[in-house]
Amino acid sequence: MTVISNANQLLIDSYLDSIWMEKGLSRNSLESYGRDLRSFAKWLDPQGIKLLAVVRQNLQIFLSHRFEQGLSARTTARQLSCLRGFYRHFLREKKIQIDPTALVGNPKLGRPLPKSLSEDDIEILLATPNVEDILGLRDRTMLEVLYASGLRITELISLRLHEINLRQGVVRVFGKGSKERLVPLGEEAMSWLDRYLKCSRPMLLNQVQSDVLFVSTRAQQMTRQTFWHRLKRHAKDAGIEKPISPHTLRHAFATHLLNHGADLRVVQLLLGHSDLSTTQIYTHVANSRMKALHAEHHPRG
Repeated sequence: MTVISNANQLLIDSYLDSIWMEKGLSRNSLESYGRDLRSFAKWLDPQGIKLLAVVRQNLQIFLSHRFEQGLSARTTARQLSCLRGFYRHFLREKKIQIDPTALVGNPKLGRPLPKSLSEDDIEILLATPNVEDILGLRDRTMLEVLYASGLRITELISLRLHEINLRQGVVRVFGKGSKERLVPLGEEAMSWLDRYLKCSRPMLLNQVQSDVLFVSTRAQQMTRQTFWHRLKRHAKDAGIEKPISPHTLRHAFATHLLNHGADLRVVQLLLGHSDLSTTQIYTHVANSRMKALHAEHHPRG
């Protein structure tokens, strides 16, 4: 087991005492800082390098070593943040003249992958609302439209009657920045819309005049919160244990299109993304599906 030199251990203890006094950190935070500093000192000691003699190149080699060990960018970024605090402290104390962390960039954390549902999950969810009930029929229609079009929840609840064209099978959407786009609905969503408009919406309106497409029990535009609660209830009834929100269906829409060979720029237009880089995150989700298919079907997979 690697032992930290007395000189490095004394520096770590001195720093931890100082930040405990200055910041009043919890015991857990101090222990975390101590672990990060000791792991760096253990890496330095076999090379005969003292903590206050570290230069930028030492840190860069250490970070590369961390990645080679398979540690995540987020864990490494946390340790680098700890080291920044350590060296800034001793720079203020005039124990060093140059902060070795000053020109070291943070590891790229990347964007979190969107949570999505499988195609089987979607089928089960869509089949869950009781369509013999006027609210169930409305909910089923809203879910079908969300999955068919990839709309944002605000775009969905803001839809007006004149923005739906069942004859042409498209919906006209005003997205972020009031940008307009036309999105296909597909036969299944159009069928449910037709049924909802004939059977459920008139009963929900109860002779109240409104151009809102999806209405609440008060004959008004539904709120985001109301639909979210309805969705979570249906997901629970469907036995779906994954975290779910209205945006989950938008993610599923994009991922499933890409899984079935859709062009990325077409998906960008359908989602209403102004920048292709925003859409490209879905390719990471789709790639995992492609890798699984390759492993399953390729003779050398």
